[in-house]
Amino acid sequence: MSDMTIDQLAASVGMTVRNVRAYSSRGLIPPPRLVGRTGYYGEHHERRLRLVRDLLDRGYTLSAVEKALGDSTVVPDAHVLDLLSVLSDPLGDPPAPEVIDLESLGHLAHIEVDREHGLLDLLEERGLLERVDDDTVRLLQPQLVRAGAQAMALGVSRDAISTLLDEVLEGTAQLADHFVEAARDDVWRPFRDAGMPEERWPEILQSFQSLLPIASQVVVSAFRDRLGRAIEQTLGEELEALGDKAPGISLGEVRAEG
Repeated sequence: MSDMTIDQLAASVGMTVRNVRAYSSRGLIPPPRLVGRTGYYGEHHERRLRLVRDLLDRGYTLSAVEKALGDSTVVPDAHVLDLLSVLSDPLGDPPAPEVIDLESLGHLAHIEVDREHGLLDLLEERGLLERVDDDTVRLLQPQLVRAGAQAMALGVSRDAISTLLDEVLEGTAQLADHFVEAARDDVWRPFRDAGMPEERWPEILQSFQSLLPIASQVVVSAFRDRLGRAIEQTLGEELEALGDKAPGISLGEVRAEG
């Protein structure tokens, strides 16, 4: 939409007129086209305000947004929005937070949550849930919490699950950082150093859109392989132990009979 008044512009991007004026005074959008005493705004103003709102929603301060946009005028707003759209949802929508009562959570893990002192604090510290009230919590990462609860129901101790959770979160964070750094060094920076030619933007967007799911596939495949090897090795050790405790039955016979 072109030739919008400030009221129409604010409505189109879901902002107040006061915010639009504030961002304009900071130079985050260019001045409007004046006709008499009325200012008119166009699609480029709308795109810029959507970009400002997107960055603020991601947790950037207004001063950081001001600096970023001031230093990045070479990048068209439309391309930045496209890139943010790709990067904000690389693997599809994450599971929505889930509200659950403590009794139901305990049922999943075959425990009484009230008697598991510190369990909720542990999950809250790791950003997996938040308390709603004395009887209800909100699962921020329901799949992880449910997986941990199911492991407890199978008999895995809380301490073991806590240790495994820390290792998973730390290990995946390092993998994610390394992968993103590799993508930045080998894909983004050569494109940036080449002057970010307009005709290559679709290629770059497609690269990031494809690379991010590939990373998750690599992690899942590698873990599946390593898990299979670990199970095979542990099973072999346990069978050896059984053979040692049962005179007259060799491991070879056990395997042959199996």
